[in-house]
Amino acid sequence: MSGSDVTRDGVRGERPGREAAPEALQGTKGGRRRRGEELMVPRAEFRSYYGRPVIKAPAWSPRDIAGYFFLGGLAGAGSVLAAGAHLTGRTTTATAMKISSLAAVSLSATALVHDLGKPERFVNMLRVFKPTSPMSVGSWLLAAYGPAAGAAAASAVTGRLPRAGAAATGAAALLGPGVATYTGVLAADTAVPAWHGAHRELPYLFGASATAAAAGMALVAGPTRENAPARCAGVLAAAAESAIRRAAERRLGMIAETYRTGRAGALLKSAELLSASGAALAALRGGRSRAAAAVGGIALLTGSAAVRFGVFAAGIASAEDPAYTVVPQREAKAARQEAEAGGD
Repeated sequence: MSGSDVTRDGVRGERPGREAAPEALQGTKGGRRRRGEELMVPRAEFRSYYGRPVIKAPAWSPRDIAGYFFLGGLAGAGSVLAAGAHLTGRTTTATAMKISSLAAVSLSATALVHDLGKPERFVNMLRVFKPTSPMSVGSWLLAAYGPAAGAAAASAVTGRLPRAGAAATGAAALLGPGVATYTGVLAADTAVPAWHGAHRELPYLFGASATAAAAGMALVAGPTRENAPARCAGVLAAAAESAIRRAAERRLGMIAETYRTGRAGALLKSAELLSASGAALAALRGGRSRAAAAVGGIALLTGSAAVRFGVFAAGIASAEDPAYTVVPQREAKAARQEAEAGGD
């Protein structure tokens, strides 16, 4: 091929393919399409040199970090439900949720430390407090929440120091929402397209998912006579989870493909089915049948876990395909240029 074979629109005699710039496929002068004119060729797709990713996918273990996301959400939202049960005299549910939250945050911290490789790396994150860093804020949240959850559970199990236990229960409930949602902020703060593009919705999605998990645990561990708040929370959380995820997908544009296809798509479809069926079963039968409450609770717990693993898988898929990094940037740039041209 000689230099004379190359033109502004590509190689002479060759059709634009995956490597073509978007402007080469617009079919109009200056790369802008006239109003009412339809494209005669497919939208350009992007491929980097040798198909290599543009950004480096996080080297996080799916089992450790997605599990850390799920368990932290279960712990934080569980402490809120535990405090509510404590205040309303649902003592069996309150004790069960305090124990559950302590177990969940312990396993969550273990998963995080396992992914970090060395326990001292977590300790090193506590040397400074940086409000602009989700990782720094999250580390301090865990460090403060863990002892509060532990004291609340210990008091509930032993029956000793009830006032101190009540104070610890309140402290864990205050810190719980932050523990449940900060991982959404942490993921959105990365350059991963499927996470960063959903930075507005991801913390709320994680919060709804955490509430569904906590409601599920309360349905499994608490007696039928005490589970009315958990049944209500499960229904609201399942509805919010579905609505927030759809809102994120609408705003993500082409990146939403990563939430609908592959491993992530299968997990998130399963999550929606599990959450909806679990909430419905708990609402319709959970107040009268212990078995129905338990099955509905397990479905809510499993659906919540599937949301976290599905979101994690979508993020990795979006980082591995360079199109999800570059094409939205080019489309946004073209839209800005068209808007500027239209204002002239």
